[in-house]
Amino acid sequence: MTRPNVLLICTDHWSASLLGAAGHPSIHTPVLDTLCGNGVRFTNCYSETPVCLPARRTLMTGATARRHGDRTFQPYRPMEPDLPTMAQTFRDAGYQAYGVGKTHTYPQRDRIGFDDIQFDDEGRTMYGVTDDYEIFLGDKGYVGRQFGHGMSNNAYQTTPWHLPEEVHATNWATETMCRYVRRRDPTRPAFWYLGYRHPHPPLVPPQRFLDHYADIEIDRPFCADWAKKAETLPYMVQGVQARSVYSEREIEWARRAFYALCTHIDQQIGHLIGTIREEGILDNTIIMFTSDHGEMLGNHNMWAKQTFYEGSTGIPMIVMGVENCHRVGFNRTDDRLVGLQDVMPTLLDLAGIDIPDTVEGRSMISGERRDTLYGEFGETGACSRMIRDRRHKLIYYPVGNVFQLFDIEEDPDEMIDLADLPEHSNTLGHLKGQLLSELYGSDEKWITDGELTGEPARRYNPGPNRGLSFTRGHQWPVPPLNPKGDMKFFPEAPDGWDGSVETRSAGGEGSK
Repeated sequence: MTRPNVLLICTDHWSASLLGAAGHPSIHTPVLDTLCGNGVRFTNCYSETPVCLPARRTLMTGATARRHGDRTFQPYRPMEPDLPTMAQTFRDAGYQAYGVGKTHTYPQRDRIGFDDIQFDDEGRTMYGVTDDYEIFLGDKGYVGRQFGHGMSNNAYQTTPWHLPEEVHATNWATETMCRYVRRRDPTRPAFWYLGYRHPHPPLVPPQRFLDHYADIEIDRPFCADWAKKAETLPYMVQGVQARSVYSEREIEWARRAFYALCTHIDQQIGHLIGTIREEGILDNTIIMFTSDHGEMLGNHNMWAKQTFYEGSTGIPMIVMGVENCHRVGFNRTDDRLVGLQDVMPTLLDLAGIDIPDTVEGRSMISGERRDTLYGEFGETGACSRMIRDRRHKLIYYPVGNVFQLFDIEEDPDEMIDLADLPEHSNTLGHLKGQLLSELYGSDEKWITDGELTGEPARRYNPGPNRGLSFTRGHQWPVPPLNPKGDMKFFPEAPDGWDGSVETRSAGGEGSK
């Protein structure tokens, strides 16, 4: 039997709910909805460390943060050399392996096992490399102009894409992958990875996709009562809320632009699948669609990622098998608990390739189901942990020793925190025990005599956003190496300073 081709598509910041097939009231994703009908959609899929770099390490190795070593966001950390990557494992089995788009690796030109990668690193020249998308723009006569729109890479203001649509990052990634498909070696199966940088900000969709949503009512963010009580919010949640504050008008603009970016990707995926069909290989190609993590989009007064609320940690997971694949099926959903660690073993399993012993995840199309899934982000200050069982989710914030408990089956929007209700004490105690069994390393300072005691509570003191949430300038001449160019996720002022200026008497010491 001919071995199947495998196409893995990974977006950035795409939540599980943002699909027409998932019942979303506003977003339009006809291609992905059809893909769901052609295969299976997993309804309880999570990013175990919901921030770009650690999530992608898990995606590419099938290993959890405890094994690959990054639960914080370490941009200068290479892949662990003793962890076989997905691409290398496919190549060792005789596959050709090509990647396009965002891989978020260091060194940036590390191919992590692929034969070749055409990569888009979102203009991160401060690490010393000009990426292939930037080179493409230069070849097209737009040298250094990809950020001429003036929007930030980590904020939610929006404007239409300022260059021709055909040179948008989403179009470039799709066309580059189409070229790899057409230029494949026909004597060997292929593993293709397509990493779209969007809908991650900057929110710069082509105008026609903004126009697509002109007459569509955009849903509003929801916010639970617990998320409005500033005096009792966990330290990390205070920080997440404080870093992104927008007006009602800005929120509607941001959501409209975000959905437009998603629909743009959806259309381009259709273009890629059409290319695969025209090449005569669609019926022997496995397709998987997912994201590195989700996006809060203003829900509970939060934006972006890093938290373990559904918008941030819940991600789409769609698998379409080869023609008449009875292991995958079609037009069905699966509610088992799965995560990014399961991507590599699932695709290898479907391709009939042995799964390396280093892989901690499990095949999503096997009969095996886990009882709980563990998530972790951060080590000091703004950090949290999660235990999700088949019905409930426990979120733990060590600063202040705060627990939140949600019944995801009955309350998927996490509107009611059950942690302090006596009737849920048994569930809370059980999940605390599960959480304790997962903690390691620096986490052990939060444990006293076998109980979680955490750290003293404190208030988050918002500081200035001097870098404008990682706004980038003109990329020509190429900006210099910049060791201070990393993103500050939680800008905080020192020692409770609120920004006020000390008034000094005449003749006193000058300001510093």
